[in-house]
Amino acid sequence: MENDIAISVKNLHKSFRLPTERSWGLKQAFFNRLKGIKGYKEQKVLNGIDFDIHRGEFVGIVGRNGSGKSTLLKTLAKIYFPEKGSVEINGNLIPFIELGVGFNPELSGRENVYLNGALLGFSNKEVDEMYDEIVNFAELGEFMDQKLKNFSSGMQVRLAFSIAIRARGDILLLDEVLAVGDAAFQQKCNEYFASLRGNQTVILVTHSMPSVRKFCSRAILIDNGKVKMDGDPKKVADAYEKLWD
Repeated sequence: MENDIAISVKNLHKSFRLPTERSWGLKQAFFNRLKGIKGYKEQKVLNGIDFDIHRGEFVGIVGRNGSGKSTLLKTLAKIYFPEKGSVEINGNLIPFIELGVGFNPELSGRENVYLNGALLGFSNKEVDEMYDEIVNFAELGEFMDQKLKNFSSGMQVRLAFSIAIRARGDILLLDEVLAVGDAAFQQKCNEYFASLRGNQTVILVTHSMPSVRKFCSRAILIDNGKVKMDGDPKKVADAYEKLWD
């Protein structure tokens, strides 16, 4: 890979098997196989995706539900593996697909920060260095020794989001994480995202066209598993909105 390319995606294909009928036990499944009845159909989700993302770009990936954008994000994060094509990553990639995944309600807020850090591959020392920033950003300092189950849902989301954006990595993958907390906290998050543009590589999957127009330096529109448009975020956002016309 060229040194300034953070992610390179070439001819990416991914499909899933969807069951079409239920097999009642192994015997029925065996007879179905003998008769040539597969019991599933192939759903192609990604159909030859190609793009390069350069270091420092803030890229929005947009598309209607079922277009393939979340599958693409999970393939970049190596949750899914492609059937054909390749994904090359140049740098330390931090994926945040769902806020709060990996939290344990019986542990304290402090313990959950270290647990999430370990799940992301950070050592205790590295989490030590990030801990104060995470807690200060979440504005939860006085609650961190309470069990997470005693946190409100909003407090849990704020903590998860703060871990997400404060974990230090070369590339951030974010899936619909902008609308968190109250208005004041959302404004704080918006200011943080504005500061990232040009300073860190960010890939954001979102349905929020105002976020695309405001934060992104580039946007990619996915439709029916293919790149329909790639370029200026305002033009891509306009094209996305016209899909319903």
